[in-house]
Parts: sequence; structure tokens; C-alpha cells
Amino acid sequence: MGNNSDKNGNRVALASAVFAEYGGFIRAVVRSQVKNEAQADDIYQDFFLSLICKPVPKGVKNIKSYLYRAIINDIVDAVRRAEKYRSRIKKYSEQLNYSINKTNPRNALDNEEIDKMFALIKGWLPDSESQAINLRYRNRYSIKEVAEKMSVNRTSVSRYISVGLRKIRQYLTVK
Repeated sequence: MGNNSDKNGNRVALASAVFAEYGGFIRAVVRSQVKNEAQADDIYQDFFLSLICKPVPKGVKNIKSYLYRAIINDIVDAVRRAEKYRSRIKKYSEQLNYSINKTNPRNALDNEEIDKMFALIKGWLPDSESQAINLRYRNRYSIKEVAEKMSVNRTSVSRYISVGLRKIRQYLTVK
């Protein structure tokens, strides 16, 4: 085990020496190929690790040329990994085909909790706003049906609901 740590320590020292001498060149090559500053910094750091894993071979006559090719290969690999990751995420989301909006909100709360929630809403809001929210979300009426039930126009119902929900949000953020 001691031999492995000596070997790794030697590789770190070799990579550090390369970065000490050619760090500016390495950063310039990375920045010339990668426009996103955060991504360029990540690739710069990853290249150090790459040099630890695969040090510059002995006998390389033009180290800058070798480093340039190694940096380009690392950038290509990083882009390929990012594309594969995005592809897997997209494929996973398409297979899952799941949306929060598709779940029934009643599944999240039992009837007793729903009753308590609407009782609190009735206590917090004026009657018109409370009634509009209750009919719309508890009874699942359309805006048109709520307007007919309350004997007001649809614009008023939309306004009652909008103002009522804003007041509820404000109340909940204060508490």
C-alpha cells in the first residue's frame, strides 16, 4: 500500500511541476476553446487530475504540443460526457412522463385537513374571495359556474380568486 501512495505522490508532483511551468499556456488553450468561464475553470482543474492519471510520457520533445493535444482531447471528452448526460436526463424524463400538475391535489391531503384549510381561508378572507376560492378549488367549479353560483360576472370571479390567493400567499409568508 505504501508503494501505491509513493507512486501517486510522484504523479501529483509531476502534474504540479507541469502546471507550475505551463499553467498559463494550459489556461490559455482551455479559454480559447471554451467560452463559458465556469466550464473553462472546471476543465482546467480536471486537466490537472488528467495529468495525475496520465502523466506526460518521458521522451516527449515538444511538451506544449503534447499538452495542447491532451487538453483538446479532454475538452472533447467533457463535451461528450455533458451531451450524454443531457441525453440520459431527457430520455429519463420522456420515459417517466411525469408532471406534478397531473397528480390529484386531493391525494396530498385528507378530507379533515382540507376542511381545516378552507375554514382558515374563510376566516382570513372576505366572504366574496373565500366563496370564490371554495367553489373553484374545493367544489371544482369552472369560472363560469362560480360566476353563476355567486351571481356575478366571470371577471369578478377571477379577480376574487386572484386577490384571495395573493392574500393567502402573503399571510403564509409572514407567518
